[in-house]
Amino acid sequence: MSDFVVSARKYRPLAFDQVVGQRHVADTLMHEINSGKLAQAFLFTGPRGVGKTTCARILAKVINQKETADGKESDFAFNIFELDAASNNSVDDIRHLIDQVRIPPQVGKYKVYIIDEVHMLSAQAFNAFLKTLEEPPSYAIFILATTEKHKILPTILSRCQVFNFNRIATEDMVQHLKGIAEKEGVQADADALHLIAVKADGGLRDALSMFDQLVSFGEGKLEYSQAIEILSVLDPDYFFNLTDTLHQAKASEALMQFDSILKKGFDGSVFVSSWAHHLRNLVMCQDAKTASLLDVGEGFREKYLEQSHRLGFGYLLNSLNLVSECDEKYKTSRNPRLLLELCLLKMAQLPLLLNALPSFDELKKKGLNLGSVRPISDRKPRAEAQIILESPRNQAREDAAQVSQSPVPTPEASGPPAVSNPALSKARTAALPLSKGFEAFKAQKRPAVAPTPSEPEVQLQEPSPSPEGSGTLQEDAVKQAWNRWCEQQSPRIKASLLAADLKLEGSTINACFTASHVKEILEEVRVELLAYLHHTLSTQGLSVEFQKLETETETRKPYTDKEKLDFLMEKHPKLKEAVDLLNLRIP
Repeated sequence: MSDFVVSARKYRPLAFDQVVGQRHVADTLMHEINSGKLAQAFLFTGPRGVGKTTCARILAKVINQKETADGKESDFAFNIFELDAASNNSVDDIRHLIDQVRIPPQVGKYKVYIIDEVHMLSAQAFNAFLKTLEEPPSYAIFILATTEKHKILPTILSRCQVFNFNRIATEDMVQHLKGIAEKEGVQADADALHLIAVKADGGLRDALSMFDQLVSFGEGKLEYSQAIEILSVLDPDYFFNLTDTLHQAKASEALMQFDSILKKGFDGSVFVSSWAHHLRNLVMCQDAKTASLLDVGEGFREKYLEQSHRLGFGYLLNSLNLVSECDEKYKTSRNPRLLLELCLLKMAQLPLLLNALPSFDELKKKGLNLGSVRPISDRKPRAEAQIILESPRNQAREDAAQVSQSPVPTPEASGPPAVSNPALSKARTAALPLSKGFEAFKAQKRPAVAPTPSEPEVQLQEPSPSPEGSGTLQEDAVKQAWNRWCEQQSPRIKASLLAADLKLEGSTINACFTASHVKEILEEVRVELLAYLHHTLSTQGLSVEFQKLETETETRKPYTDKEKLDFLMEKHPKLKEAVDLLNLRIP
């Protein structure tokens, strides 16, 4: 049996410049070593297989090598102590470690203690370790490594320099695997190496394990087809074909393709998650800026770009939405296969539904003025909108004025004159402002003006406004118009404004109320009320002012028992006599 060493151990980095994908950690540690500002406690945290323990060993080696006088590399392995906290997590284990810390190193300057999986320590062990971690001897350095930082006590975190290790990028991992394949003499396909890197999900140790497995299966060759089969990964070609089939609305063929995937042993959850990832890649290809987020091999990049532009953004976005909903409901569904098949049928009908929708140009041809829709920020406020509604009435007045100025034939005794005047017809049928008060006024009949011998019977006249300060007649007209408008409003407005004591001073209506809250109600309806009064009274320039009437202070109601008794005795003298006779006064 040969002395085979797995690639994860054989190609473990021995220096910081060999570390893959963690340049920020390596540079920081080297700067601390060179400047002599080395901390005494470190915490390395990050996903599995990204180099936490490797960097801890390199750090322990480098800080002792720097102390050799001859400059030659020496083995200071006896100054490095590794502790697995998963199996040594009790208080006694930590106490034993503390006893070892008291002994200084025999050779070299530092004793380095690497505690792996430190989150497995118990709370009592953490508390026992706090004092030593905060004030260790000058020759002791602690390096803690964990994959679950959130399980570490805050008191431990505050005593350590925390280094966050990132997931290794796919491209960095592919380049590292290429270098190992060249050293091992393995003919590796680029797409196969990219598949390994994606499957490893940022962990280089997992990628090296899969690399060894595939090389053993291929007897020195690493091909993409073999990697797909061994790693149980769905070939992207399945999803390219399935997406094209659904876009062509071939539901039955899509169902057969899905059945063939299940017969090959793939789970439905793996299928739907991989399918969602495929559609996500297609959506990313729609824009040149997001195309850089495409995490696929070079052999598949062109296929993604071609299919993405052929299907269109609308179809891809709706398809991705359907698959995402299916993925959310899959784990809780009683019939997962039916759920997936239903999703396939919906996607097969999606192209037909999208084609049936009218385009933007067709909507414009049908008369929908889509370009005239303004955003809310550009629309006018309520007060201005109410004033704009008066324009039809103003136009009607202008038309009526034209009628009064136009010559009208004198009526004959034989019958009424046949007058056909478009301006008159337009004036009579002009639309009134769209408010509740105006609609009520529209339903009412205006009194007819008695004809005189000097003017024709068909002439329309607007009542002229009364002169300012004309007295009771003008105030009565204002009160009648005010009350008519209030009768058409909601009960809240009606009850509040009908109680007003109106006084006319020039063109100002002083509305006097005893309750102060009516002012807010009046401000809400001020514009609509004034528009109605202008229209009804045929005048302009009116304004409404709120005034608070001073009322006498109401008598305080009895509250205590003594006050109630005094109130009843004052109201009923005989009760007072009985109380005095029986001496029933309340103290």
